[in-house]
Amino acid sequence: MAFDKADKLTSDFEQPSKPNGFGARHVQAVLLFFGMVFGYFLRVNISAAIVPMTNPVSDAPYYDWDTDKKSLILSSFFWGYVAIQVPAGLLAKRYGAKIVLGAATAGGGVLAFFHPLAAATNDGWIAICVLRVLTGISQGTVYPCVHTLLAKWVPSTERSFLSTTIYSGAQLGTAIILATSGVIFDSSMGWPGLYYISGGLSVAWAIIFLWLGANAPGDVVSMNKVEREYIAALTGSEGSGQPMAVPWKSIFTSPPFYGLLAAHCGFTWGFYTLLTEMPTYMSTVLQLNVKSNAMLSALPYFAMWILCLVVSPISDLLINRGTLTVTTARKLFNSIGQWIPMVCLIALGYMTSEERNLAITLLTIAVGVNAGCSCGYLVNHMDLSPNFAGPMMGITNGLAGVMSILAPLIVGAIVTVEENPSQWRIVFWITAAIYLVCNLVFVLFGKATVQTWNDPSNMPSTSTMTLRDHSELISKTTAPTERKENRF
Repeated sequence: MAFDKADKLTSDFEQPSKPNGFGARHVQAVLLFFGMVFGYFLRVNISAAIVPMTNPVSDAPYYDWDTDKKSLILSSFFWGYVAIQVPAGLLAKRYGAKIVLGAATAGGGVLAFFHPLAAATNDGWIAICVLRVLTGISQGTVYPCVHTLLAKWVPSTERSFLSTTIYSGAQLGTAIILATSGVIFDSSMGWPGLYYISGGLSVAWAIIFLWLGANAPGDVVSMNKVEREYIAALTGSEGSGQPMAVPWKSIFTSPPFYGLLAAHCGFTWGFYTLLTEMPTYMSTVLQLNVKSNAMLSALPYFAMWILCLVVSPISDLLINRGTLTVTTARKLFNSIGQWIPMVCLIALGYMTSEERNLAITLLTIAVGVNAGCSCGYLVNHMDLSPNFAGPMMGITNGLAGVMSILAPLIVGAIVTVEENPSQWRIVFWITAAIYLVCNLVFVLFGKATVQTWNDPSNMPSTSTMTLRDHSELISKTTAPTERKENRF
C-alpha cells in the first residue's frame, strides 16, 4: 500500500507503551456499562408495561387507553429527551459529566416510583406523559455525558471496543427488562413492579457512580503512570486544560458532521420504531401471549448485545493493522448495521401469524445486526473532534431524538387497526427507506479524521495551513495506524 507525505508523518508518530492488565480506564468502562444498562431500564420499562397496563391480563389494574393515547405516552419520553441534549453536553463540559450523569440518573430512578400512582389518577395517561417527559430529561443527559467521558478516557487504539462495550449496555438493559417483564407481571407486584425495580437499581447505580466515577484520568490519584500517559497521548482531548468555546459555525458547516447526523437519525428511527412497537406487533399480528411476547421481544436485543462485543474488536483489529482506514471501517460497519436490517424489515412486512417463526427470525436479525452501527456513527463524534464529542453528541442525539418522537406518532397514525398486517407493512417500508437514505448520506459525506476545528484556539487559518501542519495535528490526536483515506 502506497503512502503519501501525510501518512509518513502520521506513521512516524511514536506510540506510547500500552499498560498491561485491568486499569483505571476499565473501571470507568464497567461503571458506565452498568449505567447504560440501568438507564435503559428507565426508558424501556414503559414499552414493556404498556401492554398489561392497557389489557386485563393479570390482577393488576389496567386502563382503557386507545392507540392514540398509547402512542403519545410512548413518544412523550422523547419530548424531554430532545430538549435537554445540547444543554446536557454543555453542562457536562462545564461542570463535569460525572455529577450531571449521576444526579440525572438518580432523579430518573425516583420518577419511576411514581408511575403506578400517576396512572391511577383521573386522566392518568396525561400524568404518565408528564412523568415520561421528565424521565426523558433525566435520560437525555446520558449520551452527551458518556461521550464526554469517553473522549477523556478511551485511547483511540481501543475506541471501537471500549466505547462499544459501554454502549452495548443499552442493548443488554433492553433485553433484560423485556425478558423479565413477563415474570414480573405474573408476580404479586404485577406491572407496577417493573417501575419499582428499574427505579431502585438506577438510584443505587447513581450512588456508586458518584462515589467511584471520575471525569478524567487526572482525577484518579492512584492511577498507574504508564496508563495515564497512554491515555493522554491517544485521546486527543486534553488540550491546555482550559475551557474552549464550542465552534458552532465550524460544526454546522462541516460535511462530515452532516453525514454523521444522517446516520444517527437513521439508526434512531429504526431502533426506536421497533423498540416501542415490537411488543404490540408481536401481540396483535403474530398473536403471541404476554409472557412469550416478553421473552421473544428481548431476543433481538440479546443478539445485538452479543454482536456488539463481536464486531467492535474486529473493527479495532482491522484499523490497528492498517487493513482499513478508520473512515472506511466506520462506513463499512455502519452500512452493515443499517442496510441488512433494511432488507429484513421489507421482508417482515409480508409475514403473517402463520409465519411467526420466520418473522421473529427477521426481527432478531434486523435489530441484532444494528450492532454494526456501534462501530460506525456512534464513535464518529470522537473521531471528528475529541474535544467537542459531548456537545456534538448532544446535537446529533437531540436532532435524532426528533425521530424518536415522530416514529410512535406516525405508527399510531398508520396502524389504526393493530391486527392488520398491511398497515404494519407500511411502517416497515418507511423504516427501510429511512435506513437506505440516511446511511447513503453517511457513506458519501462521512469521515473519521480529526477536524481542524477540534482545537480552534490553536489552529492556524485554513488558508495558510500546510500539509505538514495538518498532518502533525492529526498525528497528535489519532492512532498511528491511520492510513490515508480511501473511497468506500
